[in-house]
Amino acid sequence: MAELLLELFSEEIPARMQVRAAEDLKKLITDGLVDTGLTYEGAEAHVTPRRLALCVSGLGTATPDIREERKGPRTDAPEQAIQGFLKSAGVTLDDCDVQEDKKGSFYVARIEKPGRATTHVIADLVPDVIRKFPWPKSMRWGAGQLRWVRPLQSILCLFDGEIVAFDVDGIEAGNVTLGHRFMGPEAFTVSDFEDYETKLKSHHVMLRTDERMDTIRASARDLAFAKGLELIEDEALLGETAGLVEWPVVLMGEFDKAFLDVPPEVIITSIKSHQKCFSVATKDGGLSNNYLLVSNLIAKDGGQKIVEGNNKVIAARLSDAKFFWELDKKTKLEDRLDDLEKITFHAKLGTQRERVARIEALAGEIAEIIGADVEQAKLAAKLAKTDLVTEMVGEFPELQGLMGSYYARAEGLDGAVADAIRDHYKPQGPSDTVPVEPASIIVALSEKLDTLVGFWLIDEKPTGSKDPYALRRAALGIIRLVLENEVRLELLDIFGRGAQLFRNQQFDDFGLGFKAIDLLAFFADRLKVYLRDRGARHDLIDAVFSLGNQDDLLMIVKRVEALSEFLATDDGQNLLAGVKRASNILRIEEKKDGREFAGQPDVKLLVKGEEKDLHRAVSAAEANAKKAVAEEDFTAAMRHIAKLRAPVDAFFDKVTVNDNDPSYRENRLKLLNRIREATLAVADFSKIEG
Repeated sequence: MAELLLELFSEEIPARMQVRAAEDLKKLITDGLVDTGLTYEGAEAHVTPRRLALCVSGLGTATPDIREERKGPRTDAPEQAIQGFLKSAGVTLDDCDVQEDKKGSFYVARIEKPGRATTHVIADLVPDVIRKFPWPKSMRWGAGQLRWVRPLQSILCLFDGEIVAFDVDGIEAGNVTLGHRFMGPEAFTVSDFEDYETKLKSHHVMLRTDERMDTIRASARDLAFAKGLELIEDEALLGETAGLVEWPVVLMGEFDKAFLDVPPEVIITSIKSHQKCFSVATKDGGLSNNYLLVSNLIAKDGGQKIVEGNNKVIAARLSDAKFFWELDKKTKLEDRLDDLEKITFHAKLGTQRERVARIEALAGEIAEIIGADVEQAKLAAKLAKTDLVTEMVGEFPELQGLMGSYYARAEGLDGAVADAIRDHYKPQGPSDTVPVEPASIIVALSEKLDTLVGFWLIDEKPTGSKDPYALRRAALGIIRLVLENEVRLELLDIFGRGAQLFRNQQFDDFGLGFKAIDLLAFFADRLKVYLRDRGARHDLIDAVFSLGNQDDLLMIVKRVEALSEFLATDDGQNLLAGVKRASNILRIEEKKDGREFAGQPDVKLLVKGEEKDLHRAVSAAEANAKKAVAEEDFTAAMRHIAKLRAPVDAFFDKVTVNDNDPSYRENRLKLLNRIREATLAVADFSKIEG
């Protein structure tokens, strides 16, 4: 078995494209090899700023011989059909046999193709992959026709240690590559992947991305620790910087302490986005005026000039940030509201100013419902989007919300209002925190509810894997806000209020086709995802939602939890089996008779002790369960329903439902229906699996 080594050496590949490019190269080459009949033992792709590399191990030296028979048309078929078959099979008529079956005589082609040398397969495959490589953006250069992310300079391609001969746009494949641009620029030959990686390292190139990341992380931590500081970890930045260097060297710089008057998040964001530098913190958790940069070489002066250059650039960037900070503070947030008219939220849903008015009104209504400070919630909602028109957020859009909270505090607004402005986008994902203070909860809920109701009104809902407006994330955010803070809201009512706010702003018939129950069903699906991730069963959620108009998420979850605990007991499992048996019998007999067996059983026709006992038990269990549900004591409701287990078991053991006497049969079917109705007080047992 042999090894394929491929390197595509170019000018710098943008860091954001590197991981995907390595994955694409691996998939395209290995899929192409497999399509020819070759198998392999392993494949690993690597990427640095200047090279894409792939090693495929355990390859055979040739594709397998092909021997097969392919049935063709009848011998008396039209000549055109016969010739078409011969062409598709790649044979002549002399290569065909004639076989007989019940339908007549048929041509059968004998196809024999000898295997191809793997080097020939590679020589065809690699140029095709290079020419069709799916870069997000590519370019042409010079007089050539090849498109690549940056000018392609050389191709290294070895199979079993030998050069695979081919060329792409005049670039011939060989066994030569280059090391680090500055510390190992000379060309060198390689014989296999082990030799390739070893020689790259001796020429100051770390081939493996994870090794470069580990080096940056460890060096940054050590350098910060030596200064009595702590690295502010940032995995995304770590990955990006690893994609910018082939031999990482971490250096420490500093900026004027006067810039620390600017909010720390601004400094962190500025030096990260502009200079790809890491921030460091002091031991007490404050931001230090030092920072860490990642260089791509070992400088003779220890990196002094590199640091000095970065210090100058960062000083200029932070000067801009400080200017924006001071300028923005001169205008109150409320005075920026009119500027939101210039920002369109959605062509069919109005401007951000109109949206803010809706969110403010909805926040006031939710605050009244849950007994929170109405004016505080409305003020926070009104100001939540105003930082969108500040200079700082214009420069750093990722700081929206956060900057609004800083400006709110700077003008002396209530801390709860500032926190609500900061947190109104939360939670933005499963790992994000959930606001816990009333005003913050209300504004975050209102913002997401307005989004969902609006897009349902204009019928732009998620489809399949497409969710361009992140509506699934918004629904999950609402679910987390409600459940983790134990907020009681009737969603159907809130949806209706939200829809009316849109109608008040738009024309009279806006959203008349809006169906709140459809949006509730969307929440039911999201709730299943949320609970399933926490070990709950989706069928139990269906069993609760099937009761109709179940729109209090907190109570739905409490029902599901109580139902789950109940079904984990022997009583629960046995009762479930009994209820399903009753439902199955009813379904069969109702279909046979073409009617339902509703209504109360006739007590005079209850002749057996077991059916009398069941009738009494069902009446008591249903009444007690409904009372417990009304009191929102779902565990107690399950206990009352559990008392049906013994009489249900006894009934099926001793009583024949389909009695020869039609009056007894009908009465007993009505009794079975009473079992079904009684359990509906807590859940629809027909939706429960098992």
